[in-house]
Amino acid sequence: MPLPYVTTMGTKTRRGRTVVYNLHVHAVFVTKYRRGIPNNEMLMRCEEVMRRVCEAFEAELKEFNGEADHIHLLVHYPPKVALASLVNSLKGVSSRRPRAEFTRRVNRPIMHGRLSSPSYFTGSCGGAPLQAVKDYIARQKRPN
Repeated sequence: MPLPYVTTMGTKTRRGRTVVYNLHVHAVFVTKYRRGIPNNEMLMRCEEVMRRVCEAFEAELKEFNGEADHIHLLVHYPPKVALASLVNSLKGVSSRRPRAEFTRRVNRPIMHGRLSSPSYFTGSCGGAPLQAVKDYIARQKRPN
């Protein structure tokens, strides 16, 4: 069940029992050897699987899209989730399930048992630009 939302400073944020947060990450996963995902059906299946993984982590997959050799995700996740654990689960499950379901379309010897490359990109996003946060902190009054 999704956590309740609260509007703070004009932004829709999520609320837990003792925390209000708005954490988003942009993740990019690349296919093994940059070989393409054969079709849109397989890409849609990856999205379904990744949505379920996010739900298990109490996260929300906000956006999903991809090209032949990589996929992009925008995930809204709670602070109790270790980002590396979330990414590893997303990569692992999204690699195993579609590969098992689409065995004829995936060249197993080339993939060496994996659909995605072991590397990935993640970047935090959302909220104020970094310089705005730095300026805000610099303007705070120091205690006497």
